[in-house]
Amino acid sequence: MEQIVQDKIWDYYQNEKKESFANAKSRLLYLAKLAKKSCSSSEEKLVLNIGVGDGLFEVLAFRLGLQIFSLDPNSKTIENIKNKLSFIKNYNIRAKVGYIESVPFSKNFFDVVVVSELLEHLSNDSLSLAILEIKRILKPGGILIGSVPARETLDNLNVFCPNCGSHFHVWGHQQSFDISRMKAVLKDIFDVKEIFEKYFISGGLNWKGKIVSGLKLVLNFFKIKGSGENIIFIVKKK
Repeated sequence: MEQIVQDKIWDYYQNEKKESFANAKSRLLYLAKLAKKSCSSSEEKLVLNIGVGDGLFEVLAFRLGLQIFSLDPNSKTIENIKNKLSFIKNYNIRAKVGYIESVPFSKNFFDVVVVSELLEHLSNDSLSLAILEIKRILKPGGILIGSVPARETLDNLNVFCPNCGSHFHVWGHQQSFDISRMKAVLKDIFDVKEIFEKYFISGGLNWKGKIVSGLKLVLNFFKIKGSGENIIFIVKKK
């Protein structure tokens, strides 16, 4: 039942309300550059992005010269991104429909896996399965890079559906993370390289929004925690 709700939420955001991803560019570009840095050798490296959104990460990764693959549970989203990125050679067979708990790629296949704003959508059981699946598909020494909202109070974004009588998080979040919990989730499977909080400025802000964002950047620089930060994690398969 939980998976059906999650699928419906993401079908709406990814296919009917794509503008919801407009503010994600700075975060996705940052993660794409981290992936590029992890692929710094001349040998061609394979990068999987799990959770496609509107496909912006794929575009940014391609511009950085990365060999990008994609996975998303929504077939319409995958079809849309295949059409959007049809100019990329072989991308049609590198974008697949599937869930993070059971990834349709072979063992030890990828050099880098990226999961941005995804793990917070999973139940405890699904989160455990997802971590093991990422380990399975990464090559020995492969890198997992990702982000989650920092210190989110889930109840603050709960809404009520008058049609079905259910309460649910507006984005479908089921998990809240701080740095300690993020490390605890990853440390048994991966060598933790870096886990830290970072604030990203959204695009299209008015002058008031830019001032607020500037102040948050200053506070973030001095490690003063506020709201709206993300936890960035970079870990290596043992």
